[in-house]
Amino acid sequence: MSNFVKLTSQSELPPEGEAREFPLGDKVICVANVNGTVSAMDNVCLHRGGPLGQGVIEGDKLVCPWHGWQYDPRTGEAAHNPAAKVAVYPLKVENGDVGPWQIVPGWIEESGSW
Repeated sequence: MSNFVKLTSQSELPPEGEAREFPLGDKVICVANVNGTVSAMDNVCLHRGGPLGQGVIEGDKLVCPWHGWQYDPRTGEAAHNPAAKVAVYPLKVENGDVGPWQIVPGWIEESGSW
């Protein structure tokens, strides 16, 4: 059995310079496209819980829409403090579907199955 879990399809990925939110289990994942590089990260800003997938891309950073905290979508690091990080999830493409290839908390149901 493959550990691949579909997050979205390639055609639904955000265009360059944008971010979007995608539900996955009991989480919401932020997918950002910065200069053609698509990255996935937790959707919750560490400052006040703002929805990162509703933010904007400025340069190579994703900016939280609530209070302007900036993150590097490739590493999850906050621009003002690299020790403050949200989780990032490497993506893979399988038959036109896009999903993280590592376990994201909240995917596995109580039964322990996919």
